[in-house]
Amino acid sequence: MTLIVHPHFHKRYTGVTRHVESVVPALARGDETRVIGSGLTEALPRITWGELIRRSHREPIVWHAHRNNELLAGMLLKALGGRVQLVFTRHTSVAPTRFTRWIARGADALVSLTKQISDVIALPSTVIAHGIDLTRFRPPEDRDAAWARLKQGGRYGIGVIGRIRKEKGQGDFIEALRPLLPARPDWQAVLVGLAKGPDLAWVNGLREGIEDRVMLAGEQSTIEPWYQGLSILVHPSYAEGYSLVHVEAMASGCCVVASKLPYLDTLIEHGRTGFFFEPGDVKGLRGLLDELTREPERAHQVGRNAEEEARRRCGVEHEARALRDLYQSLVKR
Repeated sequence: MTLIVHPHFHKRYTGVTRHVESVVPALARGDETRVIGSGLTEALPRITWGELIRRSHREPIVWHAHRNNELLAGMLLKALGGRVQLVFTRHTSVAPTRFTRWIARGADALVSLTKQISDVIALPSTVIAHGIDLTRFRPPEDRDAAWARLKQGGRYGIGVIGRIRKEKGQGDFIEALRPLLPARPDWQAVLVGLAKGPDLAWVNGLREGIEDRVMLAGEQSTIEPWYQGLSILVHPSYAEGYSLVHVEAMASGCCVVASKLPYLDTLIEHGRTGFFFEPGDVKGLRGLLDELTREPERAHQVGRNAEEEARRRCGVEHEARALRDLYQSLVKR
């Protein structure tokens, strides 16, 4: 049995945080798997620096980093004589800096979440998509009641989950909905995510005049109730390496309406398990939302289809098996 360590050196709760919290328990069902760092749930098995350094000198350890600083820490462990195999996951399709590409070459194995990310980093990598904990992300028994518990108003919820920034597309969401809201009194919109400084001023400017119909829920450390309450989840981002939001929403039975990013057609079937519009196409997004908010049952049926698809393909156990195979290949070298 090999010791696997997933570090987490980041203060904010992000998609990477949710990924680590999902995949570590799945890996731990087959191998000793620990975390080190901060910002993670206390329920995860941990290892101290002292134990890690001692064990790295007497047994092989897989150090799976998700950020540059975590990879650098693993390199230091290895430089100090540890029997450490370094794995580095690239989570974004943004072109890496020269420094990132340089340190990535020092990893024993690279993981890309999509083929697009693999192409952008331009180094040999294994494509392994994120899975999710299907016991954590699941439909509610009663979506109307789940929405009511969130106390946002209205009968049905429609919203965006994620950090509030211009490039994330919340502005397009608001502009698409603005003319629809007067005729849709049963629907309430919400933005769930961190907004501060210029981003907060920007989004509040867009909400002017409809503040009571587009709520700001802020950053949420417990996100599952929001997926269970929303009937429609809009993901209007202009670019994304890989977002857990799509699959988490699908597994929770949301109807996903997403900007057509390069990898999404392998996950969502337009019209059956979700809907696409071109990034930045406010008119196209408005047309989809007009239809779906006029026919809530259609949105709910697409959400049910999405949930079935996510359960069939997107469980974290699929990812854990692929990672375990990769780890074992490195240890056997």
